[in-house]
Amino acid sequence: MNSLAFPRCCPSPLTPASTSSPVTSYAPSSASIKIRRSRRAAHRIAVQKPTRIVAMAATAPPSSVKEVLPSPLTSASEPPPLFDGTTRLYVAYHCPYAQRAWIARNYKGLQDKIKIVAIDLADRPSWYKEKVYPENKVPSLEHNNQVKGESLDLVKYIDSNFEGPSLLPDDPAKQQFAEELLAYTDAFNKALYSSILSKEDVSEESVAALDKIEEALGKFNDCPFFLGQFSLVDIAYVPFIERFQIFYSNIKNYDITKGRPNLQKFIEEVNKIDAYTQTKQDPQLLLEHTKKRLGIA
Repeated sequence: MNSLAFPRCCPSPLTPASTSSPVTSYAPSSASIKIRRSRRAAHRIAVQKPTRIVAMAATAPPSSVKEVLPSPLTSASEPPPLFDGTTRLYVAYHCPYAQRAWIARNYKGLQDKIKIVAIDLADRPSWYKEKVYPENKVPSLEHNNQVKGESLDLVKYIDSNFEGPSLLPDDPAKQQFAEELLAYTDAFNKALYSSILSKEDVSEESVAALDKIEEALGKFNDCPFFLGQFSLVDIAYVPFIERFQIFYSNIKNYDITKGRPNLQKFIEEVNKIDAYTQTKQDPQLLLEHTKKRLGIA
């Protein structure tokens, strides 16, 4: 899937150009979904006064084991020994698309089987495009002498081709709902991103998109996650919800969780999962880079 709102990384406003300092863990570690709340009402209750940066679930417990991450490779860096049998996940630490595949790898416990290779998007090495991934984007996965890309495809590939906890329930109804939600990710990102770019108040389109997620999170009452268990759908959305919560609070003075208890609970619970919190970046850094790229004072 390609998103008009977030060009694949390729740096975008949600993927800061500089990735020179890896952060292992910042956190103290269909289509027919009904919208119950009126858009205007949701907008009114969510507007708030400017506050400190909202980092998703800042009280989340720290990770018990922090992975030591490599420094990003630049144009001056030599390539790793490509296609030598090592499985490598190429990422940029600030890229939400790469974060999806990174979370999947962590959740399945594949830290020893899939090596992280970080790329500096602002000064990316020429060999990455020439020898690894002609699309010259992240994420990509080097496995079995092939390189695959596209974040959602990689999450599914990692789930299907490696051992570890399944990222998709066996229930056919939940599998169908998963496909509907995955198909909606680009539209959600575009709707939310449009309000960040606008000088106007948060749009009704953005409010409706958030309400749709609130409704989706309430479909299965046995768990705060989309499918009743942590799954590839949560992985698809959480990197963007993380960023939108920060950006909307500090750029639009809008709390995306206010009046949306399911979304609030989702944020709280996902921040208890080490596989995710280990991929988070400093929210202040994300905000500063985004405001700079958008020309916001």
